[in-house]
Amino acid sequence: MTLSYNISQISDVAKQLIAKVSSKTLCFYGEMGAGKTTLIKALVRELEGGGSTSSPTFGIVNEYHRENGELLGYHFDFYRLNDESEAWDLGLEEYLSGDTWVFMEWPEKIAGLLPPTRTEIRIEILDEKNRQLSVV
Repeated sequence: MTLSYNISQISDVAKQLIAKVSSKTLCFYGEMGAGKTTLIKALVRELEGGGSTSSPTFGIVNEYHRENGELLGYHFDFYRLNDESEAWDLGLEEYLSGDTWVFMEWPEKIAGLLPPTRTEIRIEILDEKNRQLSVV
């Protein structure tokens, strides 16, 4: 699946992704400013996540719940990691063992720890307002 979009279409893109992904573990690749966090926010909204959504840059991981309190999933930002062992020390294996959504930014930082069952999403900047998304 490959599609081009702009910010006004982000909700539709999120709906399409949810309908088509084969795994609840989503790995987001793209340069800084490509819109990884923005797309994850849209996905959490479409999955009926309550509360605010932000990049966990300083905390590494955010936990999201549905409005009824049920665990929706986790959002990781591995940008600041120095090596894979830091993710392991966070208990990554435990986060991946449940039946929840897992959104990962900068998964290339932990390439050796990524689960075999995952969906890779690449976001490319086309211009200031437009992006191209590819699902692998």
